[in-house]
Amino acid sequence: MWIVCPDPCEQVLIPMDISLKCFSINGSVSDPPMVPMDMDQEELNLKEDLLFYFMNPCDKYRARRQIPWKLSLQILKIIMVTAQLVLFGLSNQLVVSFKEENTMAFKHLFIKSYSGTDEDDYSRTVYTQTELTNSIFFAIDQYRQIKNISLGTIAYDTHEKHKGIRICKHHYRRGLIHPSNDTFYIDPTEETECLHIDQELLTSKPYLHEIPIMNSSFFKFEFYRLVKIEISFKLKGIDLQTIRVRELPDCYLFHNKIIFNNQAHSGKIKIFFDSDADIQDCRDWRISGSAQKNSHYVLVFDGFVILTCITSLILCTRSIILAVKLQKRFERFFLERRSRRICSSDRLEFINGWYILVIISDLMTIIGSIMKMEIKAKNLASYDVCSLLLGTSTLLVWVGVIRYLGYFQKYNVLILTMQASVPKVLRFCCCAGMIYLGYTFCGWIVLGPYHEKFEDLNTVAECLFSLVNGDDMFATFAQIQQKSLLVWLFSRLYLYSFISLFMYMVLSLFIALITDSYETIKKYQEHGFPATDLHEFMRGSDIKDNVDNFGKKPEKSVSFLSCCTRPCGDDDLILAK
Repeated sequence: MWIVCPDPCEQVLIPMDISLKCFSINGSVSDPPMVPMDMDQEELNLKEDLLFYFMNPCDKYRARRQIPWKLSLQILKIIMVTAQLVLFGLSNQLVVSFKEENTMAFKHLFIKSYSGTDEDDYSRTVYTQTELTNSIFFAIDQYRQIKNISLGTIAYDTHEKHKGIRICKHHYRRGLIHPSNDTFYIDPTEETECLHIDQELLTSKPYLHEIPIMNSSFFKFEFYRLVKIEISFKLKGIDLQTIRVRELPDCYLFHNKIIFNNQAHSGKIKIFFDSDADIQDCRDWRISGSAQKNSHYVLVFDGFVILTCITSLILCTRSIILAVKLQKRFERFFLERRSRRICSSDRLEFINGWYILVIISDLMTIIGSIMKMEIKAKNLASYDVCSLLLGTSTLLVWVGVIRYLGYFQKYNVLILTMQASVPKVLRFCCCAGMIYLGYTFCGWIVLGPYHEKFEDLNTVAECLFSLVNGDDMFATFAQIQQKSLLVWLFSRLYLYSFISLFMYMVLSLFIALITDSYETIKKYQEHGFPATDLHEFMRGSDIKDNVDNFGKKPEKSVSFLSCCTRPCGDDDLILAK
């Protein structure tokens, strides 16, 4: 058994025989603390195991010379996971930029008179029948001569079963309207009629001029029945810019669709352009240089990341299993010796929430790394899913660093304050959320027709959240349309009451809750945290008069899953089995 006696300057570990003595740094010798006669070996062993379990890695090393493998592994994992994310992010940037730039190029190629700037969420609008038909035939003609006009590596999809361009018009089954007489008859059942123009026929220029004549019935639009027109076609391209960073190029299949939306029947047809890109395997490729060799190095590095995360996953899972066993052992001892059960907060003390966080992060990193390797090998193209997994796992890894800062009393204030304030803040947010939802629904239904920021529920919620943070206030007041005096007056009352209530009352109370928790934590750090059965047992409250080697002012910390406090290893004393 090892015993370190308290000393104001330094502490040492002295191996002891059966007769225990305490040696201080100045060389003086004193008798060890007296252990009560009624404390049997089982209780003593349990206390020592509990003390050792709740020690931080540095105390465990000083007590048993146990190397903090998990700490070292987490530091290594932070470096490797961050490096992996940076490499994937640089590669993903090329993919995103290639898709976005091609979409912009397609809009300029296939939308007649496109200005380069989208109008809200649509690209352009047409207001006359001539503009509509000209825009349709302009897109067809541009598709026909894409090889001659495009600056990119774009070509037709020769492996498509139905090559060419497809035009579909959606309209009501039948209808008859007379606006002058205020009469109409509409069957709202929507029908779809499609026209497929083969790619080989399009290359014949005379046929292009014959299209409206040969399909005159199709291109004769009854605009009071017309809902929308869709022009869809596929193009292929190769992203050669990845060669600059010594990576294999990607082959893309672009599913392009031009939509002429007339659902409002307001005389304004909105033109939307949608391009969805699929990454496919390049069928036959040959690259001279070191691009393929560089890909192999990245795959090897990803393999090391996976191995590191698997090791971390095993160690953290093992720690949780041992903690559960120690918890059951303590519960059984308390039930047999004290004839009562321990509280739920004491049981949660044994479940280290940081380990659970690490396990989730490791699983996401392993899955994301495997997907990244498949993407690198051009066997998979799920960039979004891989980015989600790797990004979230890296976030959790860096959040986990706070755990090690929590070992120092001056740096763990943020963790303790968050843990103490979260329950109160959640209850407060539930109450404030009811008021917030009420304002959201009210603003949507009343101000929606007169203000663009209140047109739909999602926009209303975002607008009100911005107002709570003091953003864009004047524009929100000024943009209300003054078509209705009643609505204008209501908007003033609505906005003034919301801003006053949430900025001056709700937000202030929210900050006050956190400040109160911070002051409470500071007070606890000075005078000690409230102790539970577990803490008293570890401190030996039942032998408090005889055992004085637990230090004068033990450092405290709070577990991740509960607001219950526990002593963490004294700097002046380490007693371990």
